Amino acid sequence: MVSSRTSKDVDMMVVKAHATTNAAYGCKPEDRPILDYINLGVVNIDKPVGPTSHEVTAWIRDMVGVSKAGHSGSLDPGVTGVLPVMLGKATKAVSALRLSGKEYICLMHLHNDIPEIKIRRVCKDFNGPIYQTPPIISAVKRQLRIRNIYYLDVLEIDGREVLMRVGCEAGTYLRKLCHDIGLILGCGANMKQLRRTGTGPFREDTLVTLYDLKDACVFWQEDNDETELRKLILPMEDGLSHLPRIVIRDTAVDAICRGAYLAVSGIVSFSKSIKKDDKVALFTLKGEAVALCKASMDSDELLNNDHGISCITERVIMDAAIYPRCWKAK
Repeated sequence: MVSSRTSKDVDMMVVKAHATTNAAYGCKPEDRPILDYINLGVVNIDKPVGPTSHEVTAWIRDMVGVSKAGHSGSLDPGVTGVLPVMLGKATKAVSALRLSGKEYICLMHLHNDIPEIKIRRVCKDFNGPIYQTPPIISAVKRQLRIRNIYYLDVLEIDGREVLMRVGCEAGTYLRKLCHDIGLILGCGANMKQLRRTGTGPFREDTLVTLYDLKDACVFWQEDNDETELRKLILPMEDGLSHLPRIVIRDTAVDAICRGAYLAVSGIVSFSKSIKKDDKVALFTLKGEAVALCKASMDSDELLNNDHGISCITERVIMDAAIYPRCWKAK
């Protein structure tokens, strides 16, 4: 996972209460019927050179037969690599991916010969928060902003070619980073090639090509064989695994689905790393995503309090009435 917070921090859960789940309501994400599975799925596409991210997303939408799809953050036509695409109702959670950390392999070309020791020293200075103004050709307003570089590792230097692995905050422009490194080196530099190797929890080990996805869709549509499609499309919940999580009781699910805030009494377990104002994901005991919220308590307060609002619901993902209504309207 590309983040300043480790996956170990996110995965370590604290049990607050013991509860069971009723098998009559909902189901494990991997056991959903195929149409629901697709409509609540995410596919980690290996974007090729040429098309825009929007074009690739539109092709996937039509290929699998959903009404809408959304990607995790634009890649320029000449850039390849990790492009998770949320399908159907899963697009409700796409913001969690767009704001997640990214990782790239970048080939930077220097405009003059520079000693290797100086290149490595200057690149090392770019770790941490940096100021960036988006380049002239960009999709956002050109204003000075701060972006965090989690790590910048120089992998290889061959003359004027510098190969780097960069982990960074969403919205960091790598071609601008190369330009700025060239300014500090005093020789000028430009980005020659770029490949994204990570977005939030998604890495290259789960990449799917457009050709493989098309073949799997044909097997399903013509032969009613959904095996390959289930291998290539992942449950939407995989796209939220980088977020701190709170597991809630069955009796709390429907209220959250109707926009209610989560009371402490509805919590079964939670990530040990939660801090106040963090974006957190709510899950059922079966592992289904319910909503994205903003934490109003940290993990110590969640453990020690028996009353109060634990987090504010910002984006409901699950449809209402899947779980029984166990609350009373005022």
